[in-house]
Parts: sequence; structure tokens; C-alpha cells
Amino acid sequence: MKPVRLFSTLAVRLALDAGVLADFTAATGHEVEAVYDPTNVLLQRIEHHDYPDVMIGVGHQLAELVAAGVLDEAVEIARVGVGVAAPPGEGELPDISTVESLKAALVAARSVAYSQTGASGVYFASLLADLGIADRVNARAIVVEKGFVAETLLDGRADLAVQQLSELRFVPEARLVGPLPEAAQHYTVFAAATGAGADEAARALVAHLASPAAVARYRDTGLEGVAG
Repeated sequence: MKPVRLFSTLAVRLALDAGVLADFTAATGHEVEAVYDPTNVLLQRIEHHDYPDVMIGVGHQLAELVAAGVLDEAVEIARVGVGVAAPPGEGELPDISTVESLKAALVAARSVAYSQTGASGVYFASLLADLGIADRVNARAIVVEKGFVAETLLDGRADLAVQQLSELRFVPEARLVGPLPEAAQHYTVFAAATGAGADEAARALVAHLASPAAVARYRDTGLEGVAG
């Protein structure tokens, strides 16, 4: 039986690995072959005519693929905010409860890590500009092309890592400082869709990804239901 080929954003990988895909295989007998990358990187694969059976990605970007006929109708499955993590250890965590304290923590850090291609990194770069600290932070920032930026905390490259909360939790050794303050917060909504002309197994996977059982897994890994 041919596996269902899934393109998925990194932000939901922890939930998928923690049981969402295994639950689907157990219930249907269909294996899932998953490719994990930021949505922007997955879009580049599609531009080069590498197509999935099912895709999970940033909702508005999937909507564009639906409009272009590359994907069928997308279903929103979860959302997540941006957070900050610190290295392992016993040191005091910085205060990021307000926009001003967040600014102070970012400027004081020896180095801040964030993603170049992920949704959180694109937002964080714009936030630094809005806060008027882009030059100071970027002068010593660690900008990771893709992947889990909290890994830079483990080898001493960075003092703080900024990424979506579910991605920070993928590196359990890192200490979660918390979400950005609400006035600086940005939520990304994720959706799932089948490729155009997908078969019954692909449609079943999308239905599973939107099911209450899957949503419970998302919540366990730092994501939220789309209703908030």
C-alpha cells in the first residue's frame, strides 16, 4: 500500500511525532511519509513540481495554493504564538512580561537566535524593526536558515531563542521563558489540505488532522485550537 506523502511545517511536528500520525496509521492501516520544513521551504519544493498528497502549512499560504488549483480546500487545524527560550541551567530567566521588558531582554542578550525562513522568524525580524532595536540585536544575532532555533542554546551560540512555542518545546533541554507579551504577540494559523485529485487515504488523513483527538495532541505540545 502506497504511503500518504505529507508536507508539514515544523511547528506541528512534535504533535505529529507524539502520536497524531501513529494514531492515523493504527486506525486506517495507511503509513505516512512525512517531509518537515518551514512552509516557505515547502512552497519552494512545490514550485519545483514536487507535490504532496497532503500539506500542513500556514493557512493563508495554503489558501493561495488552493486558489491556484495545487491543493483542494484547506481546513484550519491549530494556531500557535511566538515565545522565547533560554539555555539549560539554574540562572534567572529574563522578564518578558511587557513590551519594554522584552526589549530590554533582547538588547541585553549576548546573542538572540531566530529563524530566517519560518513564519516566526519573518515576524520577529519585523518586530525588531518596529521596536527600534533591529540594528542592535541583529549585529550579534544567530539567524538559522531553518530548523529548531532552541538548539543554538545548547551549544552556547545564543542566550535567547525566539520561535513558535511548539517549536521551542521540540528542544526539551531548553528552558521556556514564555510567550511574547500580548501587545507584541503574533499568532500563526495552520491548515491542512489534500493535493488536487488526492485519493481517499489523503482525504482521510486531512479529516484525522482536524479531529478532536488530533487537536488534543496539538494542545499537549504547545499549540492551540483555532478558536483560541
